[in-house]
Amino acid sequence: MLSSNDWPIAAALLPLGDAHPVDGPESSAERWLSDLSEVSDAGFSDVDLTDSWTRYGDLDRNHVAALRECLAATGLTAVSLSAIRRSVIDEQHGQEHLAYAHRTIDFAAELGIPVVSVGLHRALTPAQREQLWFWTADGHRDPFGDDDAWALAVGRLRELGRHADEAGLLLSLEMYEHTFLGSAESSVRLVEDIGLDAVGLNPDIGNLIRLHEPVEDWRAIAEATMPYANFWHVKNYSRDEDAAAGLYSTVPTSLELGVINYREAVKIALRNGFQGIICVEHYGGDGLSVSATNRDYLRDRVLPRREYAAGVSRVRQTGASAVSR
Repeated sequence: MLSSNDWPIAAALLPLGDAHPVDGPESSAERWLSDLSEVSDAGFSDVDLTDSWTRYGDLDRNHVAALRECLAATGLTAVSLSAIRRSVIDEQHGQEHLAYAHRTIDFAAELGIPVVSVGLHRALTPAQREQLWFWTADGHRDPFGDDDAWALAVGRLRELGRHADEAGLLLSLEMYEHTFLGSAESSVRLVEDIGLDAVGLNPDIGNLIRLHEPVEDWRAIAEATMPYANFWHVKNYSRDEDAAAGLYSTVPTSLELGVINYREAVKIALRNGFQGIICVEHYGGDGLSVSATNRDYLRDRVLPRREYAAGVSRVRQTGASAVSR
């Protein structure tokens, strides 16, 4: 059983900016090395290769080799890959996004990355890009009640899950507002309809509770989805509500200060057997430093210490033996 000492906690690359055009391997490597050095200097040994930073499914073999060298030079291990904002059921680009996701799985397999996270969220709209916080403007909404769209999502994500399984990887589905992965009930139904052991949930609760509208209770989301979790994006928001006036407001904050109680959320995860990689994220300001603060909060004060983890393991083994007798 993992403990606070050895639990993989990866830095998301969201704070390092949007993907640049892929130049020659030497030019790209110069930027990669600079950015990854910052991640290493922030005290991380594990990194999530978030594809807002580099489009991994579009890299040729020379670029892949250069990125591998940059990771080695900075002492970082790529433990997960998050491919975002390329919905495989996009009405115009769904097939293109599906092909990209397949190439991304191949890339992850080549680098020995054990889990790839994908979602059904779309590119930000112009209106969202104009906002300080993009979630304060309406974006795309999946067509709930459209059986054909649901079947398409199940079929294409199942196709990716089979590919991931054949490559020896896990596929994780990122929960995201107003998509078929936008509620606990719908997310669980989607995973169950896909029906593959290699496919689970990335219960990014922060994506759901940041909306300026009524939202599900974060505890209910965690209780419903953690039995299906195989990877976990964590971030937090301060949230204020005046339901009578219809006023809701959120802003990003650190894990320990936001509305989601991650001490309790981790307990829920552990009760459900979660042993997956945790990826720390943050929007705004010095996101990398806040991510490092979140890592330390989890490791130093929330995740079980080795002695506790060993004790839980012994209790479980004893209980299992008693039942078997």
